[in-house]
Amino acid sequence: MLAFLEESDKLMRTQASQEVDQREAVLAERLQRQRLTAPLESAGGYVELFRLLQPVSPIANTRPGDPPRLAPRARFDDGIEADRLRARRRIVKGRFLGGSIGYVLAEDLALYANVFQQPMPWLNEIQSTVWEAVQTTGPLTPRQLKEETGLLNKQIMPALHRLQRAFLVYEDQTDSDWERGWYDFASEWPDVQLSENQRQATAAQVLLRFLQSHVFATFEQFKDWSQLSTRFLTGVLQEMEKASLIMPRAVPGLGEGWLCVGDSPLRSGELAPSAFMLHNADALVRSHAGELKRRFGDYEVLQYLLVDGVFQGAVVGHWRIGPHDVSDIVLSLPAAERVNRRAEILNVVAQQYHPPHSRILKYAGETL
Repeated sequence: MLAFLEESDKLMRTQASQEVDQREAVLAERLQRQRLTAPLESAGGYVELFRLLQPVSPIANTRPGDPPRLAPRARFDDGIEADRLRARRRIVKGRFLGGSIGYVLAEDLALYANVFQQPMPWLNEIQSTVWEAVQTTGPLTPRQLKEETGLLNKQIMPALHRLQRAFLVYEDQTDSDWERGWYDFASEWPDVQLSENQRQATAAQVLLRFLQSHVFATFEQFKDWSQLSTRFLTGVLQEMEKASLIMPRAVPGLGEGWLCVGDSPLRSGELAPSAFMLHNADALVRSHAGELKRRFGDYEVLQYLLVDGVFQGAVVGHWRIGPHDVSDIVLSLPAAERVNRRAEILNVVAQQYHPPHSRILKYAGETL
């Protein structure tokens, strides 16, 4: 009887160890692929990482014309590299992921436009006027559109943004200048063919890239990131399973989701301690939006803290266009770990929020 109990206890400990290993393997590999634990040292490899994480957004709460950023995945100023690429139209601006601003590689524009296009069955009078002006007289800046149409800027910009979500117009954002030209999309990108018939196939390619960058993802994470409808997303994932592109997997501590077929079995990897601050438009933040809202929805969040591969904190405070303070760093870590990792986490936050522009007023509720 004693031997049976010892064997049973050994089996349970082995199973628990294997479950921890699976979770840590996913998180360690995700941090590696996202280049968080191995950031780019130079522009070499930038395009490859951009391709994996696209659409890439500017940092949240920055100017609309700011370049997309991969921070903190690069040790150099990747905004300079992004500016160089968009000046050459190697990366192009559009509205993806439910209509949010992002950049994709020009050679992948057709792929992402087909998935995230929001067609317009009909145009209202203002939208028709704006589109006709762009088609016949463009490229036009918003100021020139105002002169051409007689419409007010508050009428022109919503119309342009809706036409942009439908990929009927193209915003040529090649630098941070606010006076950028708007073009007729079809005339500017004649090789990009948009068709509802292509949407499911292109969505499978886009979602596969997303999964490759995340290693493992639940349905909620697919949906939070993509903003695709539940029905459409369900159908695409089912077809991806049938095509043996992805496989279902339950990972203890992470939930039920999918892995790319090529990622099974997962390589074992050591999950070293790490802490990163990620802005609200970061790919990992987007894919965890539902979870983050449930956990931190009562706070005015400036940025989130990814600790050991898991979101375990938020930098909170009132955002302003000018300098603003961090009112607190809210953490879900155990009390002892909050104390032990205080210097590490404060250092991560202070890299962006520091005097004379900002102050960190509290850490885990305690005044600094």
